[in-house]
Amino acid sequence: MTSSVDPRRSIGCGLPVMTLAAALSATACAVGPDFKRPDAPQATAYTAEPLPQKTTASPGPSGVPQVLRNGAELPAQWWTLFRSPKLDALVQQALAASPDVASAQAALRQAHENYLAQQGGLFPQFDGNGGATRQKISGASFGAPGQNSIYSLFNATVNVSYTLDVWGGVRRGVEAQAAQDEYQRFQLEGTYLTLTSNVVTAAIQEASLRGQIEATQQIIDADRRQLEVVRRQFDLGGVSKLDVLVEQTQLANEQALLPSLQKQLLQNRDQLAVLLGQTPGQGLDAQFTLADLQLPAELPLSLPSKLVEQRPDVRAQEAQLHAASAQIGVATANMLPQITISGQYGGTTTNFGDLLHSGSNVWSIGAGVTQPLFHGGELLHKKRAAVAAYDQAAAQYRGTVLNAFRDVAQALHALQADADALQAQDAAAKAASESLRLSRARFASGSISSLDLLVAQRSDLQARISLLQAQAARYADSAALFQALGGGWWNRGGDGAATRAAAP
Repeated sequence: MTSSVDPRRSIGCGLPVMTLAAALSATACAVGPDFKRPDAPQATAYTAEPLPQKTTASPGPSGVPQVLRNGAELPAQWWTLFRSPKLDALVQQALAASPDVASAQAALRQAHENYLAQQGGLFPQFDGNGGATRQKISGASFGAPGQNSIYSLFNATVNVSYTLDVWGGVRRGVEAQAAQDEYQRFQLEGTYLTLTSNVVTAAIQEASLRGQIEATQQIIDADRRQLEVVRRQFDLGGVSKLDVLVEQTQLANEQALLPSLQKQLLQNRDQLAVLLGQTPGQGLDAQFTLADLQLPAELPLSLPSKLVEQRPDVRAQEAQLHAASAQIGVATANMLPQITISGQYGGTTTNFGDLLHSGSNVWSIGAGVTQPLFHGGELLHKKRAAVAAYDQAAAQYRGTVLNAFRDVAQALHALQADADALQAQDAAAKAASESLRLSRARFASGSISSLDLLVAQRSDLQARISLLQAQAARYADSAALFQALGGGWWNRGGDGAATRAAAP
């Protein structure tokens, strides 16, 4: 994960500063370090302990065991692994309408145009000049007083200027701008990945909330019927007023849960609308339940050695490191002699029609060398600042790589923990449901008090809500793994052709 680049090296081609003739013969040389991609971490696994190849199984569609396929390729449209046409359509709508994507695409086009503009420094600069003046001169200036002259003067010239890129400073500048172009390309890939992950996560959250609302409503309906039974028993003198109040309290508590869940659902849909590039007031047609999604049974898992090539944030930071390396060469070249060749060709005449005649032609050609001698330490400190910027970018790159491996490890740990939690929660929900059924029967026969029934009711409600949350967690953490692996953009074709399409 360390770079072999020595940013403090002055001459990338290893030649000493020699005479002008030697410099001109070495125009292929570029001062500053030649960038080399940092080596990938020597990691063979994402976690310290071996991971089971298959997660724990539980009843129902959300409990299928998931198998890790080491080295398998993640599809570019990874959200299709959830087998939901509604989700696919939602993601495509977000990609087409999101202002974040439009902004990232414009930033890529800007960086690409700046890269093309930077290449102009490799070529001579041609400029055309033209002018016309009307003037009067006095002969006294030439020792002939009293002889005045009024005339018109016309001139048209083409000026040529070319600074030889002897030390490769211009080429290093082009290299730096090309790295910025690459940076914006992977920033766009990161925007795609973040947007699609947020849309998928929002859809899963909506499915979970709808399930929780439905379960809570079912429990409310059942407890409302239970309250009617208790009231009839109270009218017949079979139970006390306390039993009626206990049932009323439980029903009110359950009803109080609904507004909070409904608020979360509405806020989640507002967020989803913004992700789709529209205002919340426009409304969404698509609605999600967990039945609309299929849990991926097979999970592609990239090899650790491939992760740094596939994560957009790592590749973007690598491009920043490349740009910082090239800027050292630019700063170094600015400290060395600059050789400029200039020329001029045109015509100067008092008659506009004679501008193109050979008698009015003027021309000049020359060369100049500028060697910085004393700038108050400006150039030296700028080079040192460029070296420091490289060191900073290298440290940020290492941090980004470590975070990438952490994200994958955490997602893998979550998948196994989710499967175990769902299995335990499924057993708890079944036990709580059976306990409530028996408690209601025993309460009806007078074997237990209303407080005992209240405990069973609360346990059943919490168990059902927790089961739905555990089911949704498996979907959400599967999506988190796909995001942590980089989203599969490299399988879109042509090493991310869609991002390059954003540039002309």
